[in-house]
Amino acid sequence: MGAGHTHADSGHSHDHGSGHAHAPKNFGRAFLISIVLNTAFVAVEATYGWLSGSMALIADAGHNLSDVLALLLAWAASIAARRPASGRFTYGLKSSTILAALANAGLLLAAIGAILYETLHRLAEPAAVQGGTMAIVAGIGILVNAGTAAMFMRGQHDINIRGAFLHMAADALVSLGVVVAGLLIIWTGAAWIDPAVSLVIVAVIAAGTWGLLRDSVAMSMLAVPKGISETQVRGYLAGLPGVASVHDLHIWPMSTTETALTAHLVMPGGHPGDALLQEIAEELRHHHRIGHATVQIERDASCASCGSPD
Repeated sequence: MGAGHTHADSGHSHDHGSGHAHAPKNFGRAFLISIVLNTAFVAVEATYGWLSGSMALIADAGHNLSDVLALLLAWAASIAARRPASGRFTYGLKSSTILAALANAGLLLAAIGAILYETLHRLAEPAAVQGGTMAIVAGIGILVNAGTAAMFMRGQHDINIRGAFLHMAADALVSLGVVVAGLLIIWTGAAWIDPAVSLVIVAVIAAGTWGLLRDSVAMSMLAVPKGISETQVRGYLAGLPGVASVHDLHIWPMSTTETALTAHLVMPGGHPGDALLQEIAEELRHHHRIGHATVQIERDASCASCGSPD
């Protein structure tokens, strides 16, 4: 990690390390393979869903299509996040990953509405369904979705990658449900089973969407990222030698993987020197997952009025 830099005349410490504990990893190959596989499967599933009269297959195809769009957004955001900072975008385009997660949640909500509308219509007027076709096509879907999910399993700390993983893992479970529904239709001939399974698919999508929507909205509102305690960070800073008080403490997500902090430390004894500032940067990085820290040192507690109140 890069060392902190101190400007003694201004009393500021800036840590802009070259590496960060949760720097975005390159999942480009995983995205490319996932998009190609899922696009091909959407075409197959929608075609056979139409031919077999299965609303469950069509619903799953619609969901998978939204996942392809979600993967494209997530991939584009991950590429943008690695672009260097500029005079206008001084943090680079890191926050695009947050926007992508929020857009993905919106896509899923749209998919839920479309699937639910058609499913309710099918419940009112059940149609004959080819259970065997359902089971075979959905079985292929289990392999495609489970394999895709496995490629994103190692990126769970990134909400953008976690969103892709959850989409694919949920799809694998949904496909399993469609296989079971197809077998039940073969055994019982009950046409209502197909739209009933569609409702279950909608419930699964909705459950995953709520978590993604909640987290992405919170990050877009600059909430303290999950897994980081503002109280613990404040306690650590307030307990440092020579610190009388802490004010204007702000912690916010720069992206889905990187976090920034600014804080004013009132130290009546004066500037502590670079060694302590570097120690603060290392502690915040390794124990609080905050890779970009800016600390301002003040000798007079009355300086708290210079900044915005907490």
